[in-house]
Amino acid sequence: VQLQAYGGGLVQPGGSLRLSCAVSGISLDDYVIGWFRQAPGKEREGDSCITEGGGASYYTDSLKGRFTISRDDEKNTVYLQMSNLKPEDTAVYYCAAEELLPCEAILRNSNGLDYWGKGTLVTVSS
Repeated sequence: VQLQAYGGGLVQPGGSLRLSCAVSGISLDDYVIGWFRQAPGKEREGDSCITEGGGASYYTDSLKGRFTISRDDEKNTVYLQMSNLKPEDTAVYYCAAEELLPCEAILRNSNGLDYWGKGTLVTVSS
C-alpha cells in the first residue's frame, strides 16, 4: 500500500494550489481518505476527508469554502483544492487512509490511521 502526496509549493497569499494523493494497493471504495496538516511547531490537524464511496466530504469548520476535496476513481487519486491561501496555511500536508473509522472521527484524532503518505510542503508567503 502506498499513498503519495504531491503538489505542494510556494504560493502567494490569496493564491491556489491543488494537492494530489495518489493511492495504490487499496481501493478508494474501502477506505476514507483524509488530508492533514502539520505546521512548524504545532500538532497535526485534520483538514478534510472524503468517504469510501465518495458521496460525502467533511471539512474542518475554518476551512469550509476555501478547500475542496474530491477524488478520481480512474486514477485512484484524491485531491485537495486549496484557494484563498493564507500564511497560516503554511504546513506540511499529508494524506492518510482509514478503513474502519468514519471521516468525522479521523479529523478529530488522526493517531493510528491505517496508512500514511509522505507529506508535501505548502508555503504561503509573499
